[in-house]
Amino acid sequence: MKKILACTIGNCVHVAGTMNFLTLAENEGYETEFLGIGVSVDELIKNIKEKNPDIVGLSYRLTPEPLAKILEELSSKIKKENLGNITWMFGGTEPTAKVAEEFNIFNKIFYGYEDIDEVIAYLKGKEYKDSEEYPRDLISRIKSKYPYPILRHHLGLPTIEATVESIKKIAESKVLDVISIAPDQNAQEYFFEQDKMDKRLDGAGGVPLRSEEDFVKLYEAAQRGNYPLLRSYSGTQNIIKFADVLKRTINNAWCAVPLFWYSELDKRGPRKLKDAIAENQEVMKWHGERNIPVEVNDPHHWSLRDAHDAIGVAAAYLAAYNAKAMGVKDYVAQYMFNVPAFISPEMDLAKMLAKIELVESLQDDNFRVYRQARAGLASFPADLSQAKGQLAASAYLALAIKPHIYHVVGYCEAHHAASHEEIIESCKIVRGVIKNEFLGAVDMTKDKNVLERKEQLIKEANIIIDAIKAIGPKDKDPLTDPETLAKAVKVGILDAPHLKGNPACSGKLNTRVISGALYAYDNENKRIIPEEERINNILKTLNI
Repeated sequence: MKKILACTIGNCVHVAGTMNFLTLAENEGYETEFLGIGVSVDELIKNIKEKNPDIVGLSYRLTPEPLAKILEELSSKIKKENLGNITWMFGGTEPTAKVAEEFNIFNKIFYGYEDIDEVIAYLKGKEYKDSEEYPRDLISRIKSKYPYPILRHHLGLPTIEATVESIKKIAESKVLDVISIAPDQNAQEYFFEQDKMDKRLDGAGGVPLRSEEDFVKLYEAAQRGNYPLLRSYSGTQNIIKFADVLKRTINNAWCAVPLFWYSELDKRGPRKLKDAIAENQEVMKWHGERNIPVEVNDPHHWSLRDAHDAIGVAAAYLAAYNAKAMGVKDYVAQYMFNVPAFISPEMDLAKMLAKIELVESLQDDNFRVYRQARAGLASFPADLSQAKGQLAASAYLALAIKPHIYHVVGYCEAHHAASHEEIIESCKIVRGVIKNEFLGAVDMTKDKNVLERKEQLIKEANIIIDAIKAIGPKDKDPLTDPETLAKAVKVGILDAPHLKGNPACSGKLNTRVISGALYAYDNENKRIIPEEERINNILKTLNI
């Protein structure tokens, strides 16, 4: 265990930065001691000789001119006492840091504008310079920073050229770890059948990628700055062929694939539901065999269509269960907050904690779960000032679940697609929130109401899962059997109000937000339908 001594020097009394640094160091396993404020050079040298530290951290945040004389004295006494083998660090304002540069004392200088992830990287011994490569795969990137989350944002402008230039600017800003490429809908559906594309829709919903060379251009644009990882939305047809293209061209950081969706259920593809489930499972298996992390994004798809909270929790478990069954080793569990937009923060957090408990119950030596949090787009107002507030508020709530990845949603997305300037600004807003959260946040996960709702949702989600098991065959695992899963949708075990009129599902579910949470609701009798009652009614119609 390395030991750090730290203090402010001269007559500087600004101690907050030093104390925050020592807290981060303790979290990384260092032994730390704060010597005090305004410590003289002689007192500092005396403490170093007595306590034999590995690292000495000094801070000075006042007018820079007097600092030169202090450091001149310190430099002389370091040489006299043979203390040059110690690692010396300096932290201050940019003007005082520039004075510190002039003396050949410090191994590391902090200028006051570094983010916490940079400090953590230094403490982990993983500081990166422009000439060095950053971690080039998702898991290594996460491990290099955690407990600071890596940041992700999506990008897909209407032309290849604009997207390439934006990637370059974002990479050079070093604020983002993962750029999620959004291909336009034509590319997602018809990349291998481009004669079927409606050219009038080029650039609708993302960047019009039409060749492997287009993907390579995006990858090459990211090879600068902090070398952000790239990933892309999956296709909605020929998904495994599309996955192979993504692996070979942009080294896809992880795959995001649904279990039920991109099918007749949401009309984003022509596949029948049972066929879509089977093919989506094959995509999970393909990536698992190649040790590529996988995200199964079903839970928020159900919630975005106003399925009640218990279905969202059950869907999270089903998604992770299927990924594990298909051989996925590293699983990215996405937790989308603010869905629906009027859910209360208290009940929202309870829903996420219920999901986490069920999903992470599946962990073992061969199945590792990484938490990814984000805000729901529908919660963002069109007023851009208010939207910045929502971005910050949602991020602060989401940090309560200690995510490995924070998916930044640009504050302007409810109004227009984010430019690179707005992506960079949004990431800086979130970084500011993270910086404050790391000072020591109230642990909202211990709140009594949150815990009560979490336990209720776990119970209700298990009722849903048990119902799916009950309608399945005895000779197969019903939770991975495409026919059983499709049947669960058809009979209404899994349902959502927005699916009314869809022949692939029941479409009978009504829901309502009550006291900040979303419940199954009986419109005729104006009451919440308990989940056990809802499921029993469905099973009775099936004579189960």
